[in-house]
Formats: sequence, structure tokens, C-alpha cells
Amino acid sequence: MATRVGGAQVGAGFTFAIPDYGPTYIKGYTIYADADLWRRFGFEADVHQVNVLTPTDIGEDTYLIGPRFSVIRQDRFTAYVKALGGLGRFEYQTGYYRHPHTDTFGVFSVGGGIDFRASQHINIRAIDIEAQKWPSYGTPGFPAHGLSPFVTTFGVAYAF
Repeated sequence: MATRVGGAQVGAGFTFAIPDYGPTYIKGYTIYADADLWRRFGFEADVHQVNVLTPTDIGEDTYLIGPRFSVIRQDRFTAYVKALGGLGRFEYQTGYYRHPHTDTFGVFSVGGGIDFRASQHINIRAIDIEAQKWPSYGTPGFPAHGLSPFVTTFGVAYAF
């Protein structure tokens, strides 16, 4: 189980983001996995595909990995914080944009969430929130400070 030492889980969830590029939310899905290495410390990997429901025809996909620390563990409840880094892909999709294309960036993220053990092998991700930073390095059309999206996920995982 994800709440025991040496435990791991693999899950999927519904994701929505405030993209920091355009006036509305974008939605998609997330696949995640985490493993505990020591009592409260482990690693997490997230793949956010926030490109499914995009009213403004943009998508933000991220591939992140990093440390995770369980702040509170009581019975079936785990509250955690995490710091992740990896790659992000910003998509200009067909429809609104004449020339759809994708730009790739380095991304880092800090966040946290709450997992609830529903049964021996099923964990519910009640909420997971990430504040991401996508430095732009002078990319045309992006703000000088880059992008700073917020990504929220709700999901379910199989615990080993």
C-alpha cells in the first residue's frame, strides 16, 4: 500500500488546469505512480495530459518525477508534499490555430495532496495540486516570466 513503508501505487485521474495562457480551464487526465523508500520519504512520477477538453485549443502536457514526503499519516489518511521536475509540452492545437505545433520546455513543480486508503489495494487521491513553473527563455508569444499553471487532479490508484 502507498501508506506503508516500502509500498507503491499506480493510478489515474481526472485533471484540470489553469493554464496561465488564455481565459479558461483546460482538462485531461493524469497517470501517476509513487513508491515509499523510507518511513515518510519516497518518489513520485506524474504524466499530465491536459489536452483533451481545451476550449481555446491549447494543451499542456508534463512528464515529471521527484521526491515526495508524507507530512501526516493517520490510519487511512496520508497528506503529502512533493517537488518534481521534468519536461513540459505546450500544444497549439488544430482549430483555433492555423499552424498547430508543439513547444517543449523544462518544468519544475511544487505541490501536495491527500490520499485516502479505501481498501487494502485501492487508494483514492482526494486531491493533488501542483504549482508549475515553465521558464520561457524568450519564447515568442509567451510572457517574459514564462508560464505558471496550476494543475489539480482527482483519481484512484492500485496499491501494492
